[in-house]
Order: sequence, then C-alpha cells, then structure tokens
Amino acid sequence: MVTFQTILDLVETLPESQQEDLVNLLRRRQQAHHRQLLEQRISEARNEFARGEVRVGTVEDLLKELSE
Repeated sequence: MVTFQTILDLVETLPESQQEDLVNLLRRRQQAHHRQLLEQRISEARNEFARGEVRVGTVEDLLKELSE
C-alpha cells in the first residue's frame, strides 16, 4: 500500500509545472465529485417533494413544531 507521505515525496520529484498540473487536475476532480454529490442531493430532494415527504413552512413553524 502506498502511503500519503510516499505520494508527497514522489510529487516533489516532479518538475514544478507538472506539480501545478497535478494540483489543478485534483482540484477539478474534487469539484466534479462535489457537483455529483450536489446533483444526487437535489434529485433526492425532488423525489421526496414529489412523494409529499417535504413540508413547507417558516423558521417559526419549524421551531414551534420542535417545541411540541
């Protein structure tokens, strides 16, 4: 198994331009992953709404319900 430190050591051997490319690539992949998670959450919320599992109200309504 490759350790995190081993990866860091390997990255440090790359030329600076390749290190920057790697950072940019990892950033784009992370953004894509976050976007995918957000899309899943939106889809789940829409499905819950379509099934009538979502209630609409104000913060006051929520606080009142929680205190009951």
